Amino acid sequence: MSRLFTRKRILEIMDQFVHAKVLVVGDIMLDHFIRGRVARISPEAPVPVVDVHSDHMLLGGSANVMNNIHAMEGMVYGVGVIGADETGERLLAELQKKQIVTAGIIREDLRPTTLKTRIVAHGQQVVRFDRESRLPITEETIDKMISYMATIRDELGAVVISDYSKGVVMEPLLQGIRRIFSGSGVVVCVDPKKTDFASYQGFDIVTPNHHEAGKAVGFEIVDRASLVKAGRELIRNYDFKALLITRGEEGMSLFERDGSIRHTEFSSEAREVFDVTGAGDTAIGVFALSMASGATFREAAFIANRAAGIAVGKVGTATVTRKELKRTL
Repeated sequence: MSRLFTRKRILEIMDQFVHAKVLVVGDIMLDHFIRGRVARISPEAPVPVVDVHSDHMLLGGSANVMNNIHAMEGMVYGVGVIGADETGERLLAELQKKQIVTAGIIREDLRPTTLKTRIVAHGQQVVRFDRESRLPITEETIDKMISYMATIRDELGAVVISDYSKGVVMEPLLQGIRRIFSGSGVVVCVDPKKTDFASYQGFDIVTPNHHEAGKAVGFEIVDRASLVKAGRELIRNYDFKALLITRGEEGMSLFERDGSIRHTEFSSEAREVFDVTGAGDTAIGVFALSMASGATFREAAFIANRAAGIAVGKVGTATVTRKELKRTL
C-alpha cells in the first residue's frame, strides 16, 4: 500500500461505490468473438478453414466502460447511439439486464450498431471484420443526448467521455457537456481518441495511453524523461486538472496541475500474464467511480491502477469485480 494513503482509506472509498452514480457517454459497441481451430486450407482459395467451437458476444467500447463500473457495483447511466437492428436490440437488452440505465441511448434508423467480429484460431486472430459507421451522429441525436444529460446532472458524481472515433464524441456534443457540467462539481473524465486534445480543453482529467499522449504532443514517448515532458506539456496547454497516462504493462503516471507527478507500476503477476485488451476501459471506469465516491486524483489513480493490473492478467476484454479488487488490497 502506498505511503500516501492507508488500506483503510482505500476500502472506505470502495465501500462508497454502491452509492456512486456515473454517466458514460461515447461510442457503444458489441464485440463478437468466434473461436476455433484450423486443420486444413480451403480448396476454394488459399485461406484457412476455421472449425468453430465457440461463439460469444461481449460489450465493447463505451459499453465496456459501463460494464466495468457495473462490475464494481456502481450505478451507471449510458448515453450513446445504436442502430435500429438486431445487434442494437441485443446490446440494449444486455445493458438493461445489468440494470444500466439506457434512457440516454438513442436509435438512429440509418446507422448500424457497431459490431466488431473477430475470428480467433489457436489463440491468434485470423481476421476481423467491422460493421459500423464513422459518420457524425445527427444534430437531432446530439440534442436528445444533451437534453437527457441535463435532466440527470444533479444525480451524478462523475462523467466518462469514452471516445472511439465512431462519430459520437463530436464538438457539438463536447460543447453541450461543458455547458451542463461546468461548475457543477461533477468530475468529467475523458478517454481520448483524437490527436488534437484541444477538443477536450478544460475537462477535469484525460486518460490517454502513452502512444496517444505522444501523438498529442508531436513526439514519441520512449523513456521517463519524454513521458514527463509530454505530461507537463499537455497539462499546461489544455488546462486539465489532472492527466493520467497509461503505459501498457508498465502501469500509469498521474500528472496534476500543481506540478506533482506520480508513477505507479503494475504487479509482477499482471506482467506475467499480459493482455491490455480493455484495460483502458477498466482504468477510466474505476477511476471515475472512485472520484464519484469521494477520492482524490491520487487515490483514484491508485485504485484504477490496481484494477487495470488485474484486467491485464485476464485474456480478452474483461471486467474486474469489487471483490477481486478488494482481494488485492
